[in-house]
Amino acid sequence: MDFDAAFDRHYSALYRYVHRLTGDADVAEDVAQESFVRLLENEVPEESVRSWLFTVATNLVRDRSRTRDRRRRLLEAEDYGPDRPDRPDERTVRAERIERVREALDELKARDRKILLLREEGFQYSEIAEMIGVKASSVGTLLARALRRFEEAYRELEDAPERED
Repeated sequence: MDFDAAFDRHYSALYRYVHRLTGDADVAEDVAQESFVRLLENEVPEESVRSWLFTVATNLVRDRSRTRDRRRRLLEAEDYGPDRPDRPDERTVRAERIERVREALDELKARDRKILLLREEGFQYSEIAEMIGVKASSVGTLLARALRRFEEAYRELEDAPERED
């Protein structure tokens, strides 16, 4: 496949499609570029390049939307943001919670910590599998186990008596 020819032939249409889909020129450019990066990483038959690119772009937009929605839900659940300053007691409680999360993460094996952090950043199972060197079909199980270990470590830290520094 001639990548340069494919780029020249499909980039503009792909960009327009994503821009119409998202309404955001920056996102459209990022998604179109990421789609072509993935094209470089995969062997796609010449006759399938166009549909493959549009499918990848659609999936990337969907994944971005899911990540954005997840972050929005988390922010709403915590009820903090620029429109409402935190009270000092809320800042203290949040800082303590963040510290416990970091400590719990530090208790995990490196692979468990990496899986949890990658998933939280919105990586797909196939991407996580590639990054940690396992089969994509194993990621769900590994993620569930890592989450269980994290929850156990977090609970132990929550239940531990206050430390004297």
